Amino acid sequence: MPIVLGPDSGTLTVRTRRRGAASKAGHDLRMEVGSWSAQLDLNDPASLSLSADSRSFRVVEGTGGVIPLGDEEREAIPKTIDEDVLKGQPIEFRSTDVAVAGERIDVRGELDLFGAARPVAFTLERDGNGRITGAATVKHSDWGVKPYTALFGTLKVADEVEIAVDAIARSTDDG
Repeated sequence: MPIVLGPDSGTLTVRTRRRGAASKAGHDLRMEVGSWSAQLDLNDPASLSLSADSRSFRVVEGTGGVIPLGDEEREAIPKTIDEDVLKGQPIEFRSTDVAVAGERIDVRGELDLFGAARPVAFTLERDGNGRITGAATVKHSDWGVKPYTALFGTLKVADEVEIAVDAIARSTDDG
């Protein structure tokens, strides 16, 4: 029975870090994707697919920085991500191989990001209560994209971005 994950059952989180000479002025960000869905089928052959709306990012936390992240910045960051970085393009993942070993699920597949598909591998863990957690690190440069910069290039988003899921699984029969 396929397992469905989405914002009603958990979170899909994106974490960015800051780099550059002016990094003290910026913030490390934790954002949640508001519109996403995943389907995990552990039957043979096992598979995983995920779709996320690049326009549904919401800043949950900004740490570091000389001054705290203000409400105006929290609202502006997702707009910048949509307009200047992801450009409204869909985010899609399709597995090519899923190996299940007890509570561990090793996943390999193609992540379609910035209009190009690249290989990504990560591990999910599940517990006895239906909770599924896991994270993957992706690099802008793997897709040929230069990370976002500000302040004349002295404040940069790090090349590596962490994407994490923490959700309670429900079968498609659960509604």
